[in-house]
Amino acid sequence: MTIQWFPGHMAKARRQITEKLKLIDVVIELVDARLPASSRNPMIDEILTHKPRLVVLNKADLADDRVTKQWIQYFAEKGQKAISINAQAGQGMKEITAASKELVKEKFDKMVAKGIKPRAVRALIVGIPNVGKSTLINKVAKKNIAKTGDRPGVTTAQQWIKIGKELELLDTPGILWPKFEDEMVGYRLAATGAIKDTILNLQDVAVYALRFLAAHYPKQLQERYALTEIPEDIVELFDAIGKRRGCLAGGGMIDYDKTAELVLRELRAGLLGRITFETPQEEAAAIEE
Repeated sequence: MTIQWFPGHMAKARRQITEKLKLIDVVIELVDARLPASSRNPMIDEILTHKPRLVVLNKADLADDRVTKQWIQYFAEKGQKAISINAQAGQGMKEITAASKELVKEKFDKMVAKGIKPRAVRALIVGIPNVGKSTLINKVAKKNIAKTGDRPGVTTAQQWIKIGKELELLDTPGILWPKFEDEMVGYRLAATGAIKDTILNLQDVAVYALRFLAAHYPKQLQERYALTEIPEDIVELFDAIGKRRGCLAGGGMIDYDKTAELVLRELRAGLLGRITFETPQEEAAAIEE
């Protein structure tokens, strides 16, 4: 699946990020714990050079916990600090502040040694659409968003989000990259809801999701749709799920659009259990190719 989707507001977001970097101590990169590699924007690496980065795996409650731990270790081996959180439930919020402070400790120690008064850590939060940035910000800020337009280089319209006295967040719009070079990246993002459904063929996305589940999480697929076995033929699998869940069209025929929407809706809501779409081993192999 090749998707080219680079609206003007995303190009603007890239410019805004570049302009604000000089104000930032650390970057908080929010990714989806279900697809930690596919939900990273490679453009971010180009933009955020020479800045300490904290990788935050959000929606950890929807991801396979065993694989999430592998991803955190994978990032650590690459010299990147990573933590997992559930922003929706407010779990892991304190870790974000602690980890951000840890990443800038050396810089702040040098500032204090020069007689500069300690201040809050300034963090830029970035991530692709629908990764949970707004939810995270509302949780950590407790919706107490303050304007601080008197700082040099910040216009009066710029909002910084104060997290107590230790952290200040600068939000950015979610940005996707212009084109997904790897077809599987597009499918993974589509399956988890990072791309607007209106520009997708949902049946194609559901076919990808069902084939993945059948191969990697067959028990969860069977239990959710009360299947005694998983048909190898994808049409038969659609038929079995559609029949079980009443996704019918005229004459009792299976409505494949409704079936696709049902599967994706339940997958995204975590109703098929905790699922991760990619592993560090697969990512390492892809990099080596």
